[in-house]
Amino acid sequence: MSTGRRILRSAGFLLAGSFLMLLVAIPTLFLARRFYSEVIGRWIGRTVLRIWSIDYTTHYSEPLPDRQTIYISNHTSTLDVMLLIALGLPRARFFLSGYLRKFPVVLIIGYIIRVFWTVPQRFPERRREIFRRADRILRRTGDSVYLSPEGGRIATGDIGPFNKGAFHLATALGAPIVPLYFAKPRPMLVRGDSLLPVEQPFVPKLPGEQPEMIMCRMRSLGCSPCTGAIRSEADTVPKIIEELVSVRRSERQNRVIDHDQDGSMELKKQEGYF
Repeated sequence: MSTGRRILRSAGFLLAGSFLMLLVAIPTLFLARRFYSEVIGRWIGRTVLRIWSIDYTTHYSEPLPDRQTIYISNHTSTLDVMLLIALGLPRARFFLSGYLRKFPVVLIIGYIIRVFWTVPQRFPERRREIFRRADRILRRTGDSVYLSPEGGRIATGDIGPFNKGAFHLATALGAPIVPLYFAKPRPMLVRGDSLLPVEQPFVPKLPGEQPEMIMCRMRSLGCSPCTGAIRSEADTVPKIIEELVSVRRSERQNRVIDHDQDGSMELKKQEGYF
């Protein structure tokens, strides 16, 4: 199937799916948010992924938590929204760019499942108010929430500011933090300024190279060992927040491929590497 036909089929199905969700929401007085999101939304997301011949597998060592949770991940594709909805995360709301409201289908679905719409980071006070409002709503409802630390998909190769809202929300709501984020002694391969975790069996050792125990933490969990770790003493949530506030480097300026200069992967993207 050609890309054009996939786009048309996706748009048509999203339009039909949004009206179906609206038809269900009206007689239920918009009160069954979990049904709209976890049943209808999940079906919509999975169908769109099938149109694009995209399959996915979920990997986890234990069931998804039944307590309030802050979900975060890297944001790399326009189809990420469909994948997130297809996962059917329990009791989860989403932070999405307010730009997407220009598309009526996304606006309808987002309104029904109660999306938190954000504004660009150049409007810090408005962003803070959005997060304060989200904090109040999440405290009242006990819902979980998903957001992307980058704050949006960046396709230009530019290095965008890091969205610290996930940690602020997790601290305010008392949600658990993935242990990899906390600093602790870990076995690492030290290569110049890069720290490579050795828990992955496919990480090759150089001749004579042996792991060292380094006090460090992972800043980006989706790219290990490509991203590597950083030396850090931040072993509590307040210390992580303090480190995030004070640091002036992008979360994406820690890749092993950035051995020649900071952010060289982003520069390679601009040069057409992908």
